[in-house]
Amino acid sequence: MAWLTLTLMASASRAEVLSEALLERGALSADIHDADIDTQYEQAMFGEPGERYHLWAHNQITALFDQGVSIDVVVREAAYAAGLDQPPAYTTATLEDKDWVRLTQLQFSPICISQRLWIVPTWHISPDSTAVNITLDPGLAFGTGSHPTTRLCLRWLDANLKGGESILDYGCGSGILTIAALKLGASSAAGVDLDVQAVCSSRDNARINQVAAQFYLPDATPTESTDIVIANILTNPLKMLAPLLARLTRQGGQIVLSGVLSEQSEDVMETYAPWFDFGQPMTEEGWICLSGVKR
Repeated sequence: MAWLTLTLMASASRAEVLSEALLERGALSADIHDADIDTQYEQAMFGEPGERYHLWAHNQITALFDQGVSIDVVVREAAYAAGLDQPPAYTTATLEDKDWVRLTQLQFSPICISQRLWIVPTWHISPDSTAVNITLDPGLAFGTGSHPTTRLCLRWLDANLKGGESILDYGCGSGILTIAALKLGASSAAGVDLDVQAVCSSRDNARINQVAAQFYLPDATPTESTDIVIANILTNPLKMLAPLLARLTRQGGQIVLSGVLSEQSEDVMETYAPWFDFGQPMTEEGWICLSGVKR
């Protein structure tokens, strides 16, 4: 069986209502994402607890339909329902049926982070049963261990945890860093993410790894300060969140920041300079992991 994919652009004020209109007219699914992703204009979705989140300046909607649907009619009707003066330009493509689960699993194999630390997808057996193995089902959340920023944060934890620390992972994704911290000796660890699916994935992964990690949406973020705050997100949200993350780090505690490109590192350190003294950064494939101590 094959499906039709519809792709069109929408403004921030019309993207959600247009997406809903497509669903009401037979779309099997509709996804809104940043049309400027992977460009200098990319906008991260972020905010402090209690803040309302907004769509991007330029939104791309991708909707899935059964074969045989009159896409031209659907787009015209949806545009009218969304209050648009005229239907937007769109493109269509055929999506052939495949074993999507199997194809997705083939992308992920066990990853050696260090001599003693491995990331192992749930559908694999660890190559080293004596290692610290993090069993992971990433689901729809970011954080498989394959991205340089995740590996950098994991290596920092492996090299710097002494045992008994409290950890807060802000932007936890799959929960990989939170779970790794506990398996490497942290006494407590919590993760925060604005994506409900990420929080669900993190809780599932914590159960798989039999660790007592806690995961929250931003509004429920624990208010007590911790020994180590980790944030593997992107430069713009890192800068926006600086006061919050500083407040959540105890005096003498450490902050670990990644998701930062090499050319952005000075800007990020300058933003955090009122609270932290930074050491030598870790680098991999043009990405940076910064770590600092709170004064």
